[in-house]
Amino acid sequence: TNSNFAAAAGEMDSRGFDSTGREFSSATEMWAQEIGATASASASASEVPPGAAAPSNGDAGEEAGGEGKREEWYSKGIAYWQGVEASTEGVLGGYGCVNDADVKGSAAFLRPLLAERFGAVKRHLVALDCGSGIGRVTKNFLIKHFNEVDLVEPVAHFLEAARENLSSCMDVGHDTHKAANFYCIPLQDFTPEEGRYDVIWIQWCIGQLTDDDFISFFNRAKVGLKPDGFFVLKENIAKNGFVLDKEDNSVTRSDAYFRELFNKCGLYIHSIKNQKELPEELFAVRMYALVTSQPKVTKNGKRGRPKNSPRIIRS
Repeated sequence: TNSNFAAAAGEMDSRGFDSTGREFSSATEMWAQEIGATASASASASEVPPGAAAPSNGDAGEEAGGEGKREEWYSKGIAYWQGVEASTEGVLGGYGCVNDADVKGSAAFLRPLLAERFGAVKRHLVALDCGSGIGRVTKNFLIKHFNEVDLVEPVAHFLEAARENLSSCMDVGHDTHKAANFYCIPLQDFTPEEGRYDVIWIQWCIGQLTDDDFISFFNRAKVGLKPDGFFVLKENIAKNGFVLDKEDNSVTRSDAYFRELFNKCGLYIHSIKNQKELPEELFAVRMYALVTSQPKVTKNGKRGRPKNSPRIIRS
């Protein structure tokens, strides 16, 4: 919950490491190295007071250099994935064996959320699969729960594979379960259609985004949610601080780091669940259901529920 955000303050200034073993004193230092960010969302200094001058990034040449480094950050990440086979084994980094446990864990997390947020009333459910890759998550999981799923993925050969993998789920009737739209766009450039989605699912891709692009993406994506719609972020979790992977240009953030970013996005944690049954050598994986308004809390500290809403019956 958001009461935990205060405890997380300053996590962006916790030290981290890259995959070559280099240590950074803070995320601020790491982003300065990677994208030339001297005053970005990753700095956890207090807010600038109204009317005060914004921190200067130096002259225009310096700013242009920073933009060049940012473009290089993203192009390196894309280049890495362009060299990866468009298969389950490829997109899961040689750990295709985790697919079944992943799908099972995601379904167990999502089902009660759908019932709680949308109730038993029949509703045409639409999801967005962010960083969809070859359509693995959509085909094995999302399409079973939603009438329509849109996919957004920046790597062209992955998205083409997704079209093929989901070809039987495309030209079908209005109320059946289908893959509707395929967008070949990176998340930092993507803006969803207003009010289209019940759930925006973001899995194993947000580490490609810099902190400021993380925040701006979620702020744009909020507009894409229907009333009562929500985000699910499913991601690797670093034990402390962060780990920068120099091979694919991605950042694995700690739980506290994520909470600080959620706070900056104006998002609230509705519920959390850890993914089980993963190989021990992998990062821990956590699922966050994120909402745009603060969950109501009753006097006993529990979140309130409308008097007439049905409770989930667990078998």
